[in-house]
Amino acid sequence: MDIRQLEYFLAVVDNGGVNRAAAALRVAQPSLSQAVRKLEKDLRTELFFRVGRGLVLAPAGEALVGPARQILRDVDSALQAVREVRDVERGRIDIAALSDLSTDPLSVWAANFRVKNPNVSLRIEERDHISDVVELVKSGACELGVTMLPVPREGLADEFLTPQRFVLLLPPGTGSELPETVSLGSMSGLPLVMGKRNTTTRDYVEAMLRENGVQPRVAVEVPQRGAVVPMVLSGAGAAIVSMRVAIEARQRGAAVREIEPRLQRRIGVVHRPGRLTAAAAVFLAETKADLASWDRAVERRTASGLSRIEATGHVMSAMEKRQLDGFRKRSPIAREERRSDLDR
Repeated sequence: MDIRQLEYFLAVVDNGGVNRAAAALRVAQPSLSQAVRKLEKDLRTELFFRVGRGLVLAPAGEALVGPARQILRDVDSALQAVREVRDVERGRIDIAALSDLSTDPLSVWAANFRVKNPNVSLRIEERDHISDVVELVKSGACELGVTMLPVPREGLADEFLTPQRFVLLLPPGTGSELPETVSLGSMSGLPLVMGKRNTTTRDYVEAMLRENGVQPRVAVEVPQRGAVVPMVLSGAGAAIVSMRVAIEARQRGAAVREIEPRLQRRIGVVHRPGRLTAAAAVFLAETKADLASWDRAVERRTASGLSRIEATGHVMSAMEKRQLDGFRKRSPIAREERRSDLDR
């Protein structure tokens, strides 16, 4: 068994077949197939079941995925340590995340990182439950896990990153009769748009409402969390969402109100003890620096007299502009567009 065989094996897994894997790796399909068969011979077991023209992971193949990813990360980490490269020039970060954290805040963290490190790719696995995120990290299938804290230790290290604050989102043209801060106890009978059952965010919001004597009135339940905001903007009901999501909707006309008592949960990252790959270490360091910068900017604006909602909106606009400016300067997509303009 060698590194190339493991790379080819994971390429087949990630791309869903030999032909697509060969195209992604830019190698001949027979060479890739031969390498996978040689790996099976070395391990003396089938890694895939051949079903018609397709491949399905065998139990042994499923067991190999996590350790194979960890081996490749360890090799990559060793090579980078030998080279003593100061900047992250290449690599891939495998991240497991709670499904309702992938949009906010992980999507922002990933975008910020990619603008600064365009040669590093990210693969994000979504799961609905904390235990599933923990298992992906424990098995080695993913190097980092973005989740609510605390989590069962189970031999993992964890780091707090940021609080995630929730607010009340209302359809455009409504909410004028409500105070700037709405109590949870006053939300009885309020029609709510909510994501699917048994996800961490919905469970958390419903639990907090019930703690304050309110039986949630679910007017619309949507299986796709991305549909919550469009539903509210169209007048289907109100929603309790994260601050960042609410500010984006506010820019489209929605009304936003603070909630009392404050709804806030701790978001952090888990990983296996020991040294992270260079790319993952830089991802964490840059994310922490961006979060600290964000907090300082919001606090400066609230100190000047703005509400937290207004301050967050100002900071989001400023940071999005800075992000786009950085993207235009560094992105390979932007460079490709410039070349196209010159060709014309």
